[in-house]
Amino acid sequence: MADQLNKPENEEAPVNTRDFVGAVAQDQEYEERVVAVNRSSKVVKGGRNFSFSALVVVGDKKGKVGMGFGKANEVADAIRKGGEQARKNIVTVPMFGTSVTHFVAADFRGASVIVRPASAGTGVIAGGGMRHVLELGGVKDVLAKSLGSKNAVNVVKATFAAIAKLRTRSEMLAKRDRNTL
Repeated sequence: MADQLNKPENEEAPVNTRDFVGAVAQDQEYEERVVAVNRSSKVVKGGRNFSFSALVVVGDKKGKVGMGFGKANEVADAIRKGGEQARKNIVTVPMFGTSVTHFVAADFRGASVIVRPASAGTGVIAGGGMRHVLELGGVKDVLAKSLGSKNAVNVVKATFAAIAKLRTRSEMLAKRDRNTL
């Protein structure tokens, strides 16, 4: 009876993109996390053509983090391309101890994020894609809030804009032409 219910071999099963979100892969240097997978469809003469996009964040949990957005006709290929792109776009997260150096707010299109330093032992209090970026960047204590759009791609890009605004104490002193405060 069960054999009669099997599908023909040439017919593909629908892809459940939720199985890939949150997937973690590690190589020798960076940990990789899939933040979001999106399915797009194009209607053609023979039916629908599906394509997939994957937002991937990679980091070493020691102050380096990167983001990539891969697109392909298969989910696995989109994730692979996103990972490759993320490894090319690595940035350094300025930190003071286990937290960020100072308060910062940043926007990207409809998404706004606020990132504040926190005392030791607080943990990463952040939601959605922001949590993945900050954890893989090595930040252990931070208070963060995502405002506006909940689109994962825009939230992650806004988080990277916030990281780009962060400065260390030595950078600020050099900018002011002072040795100490």
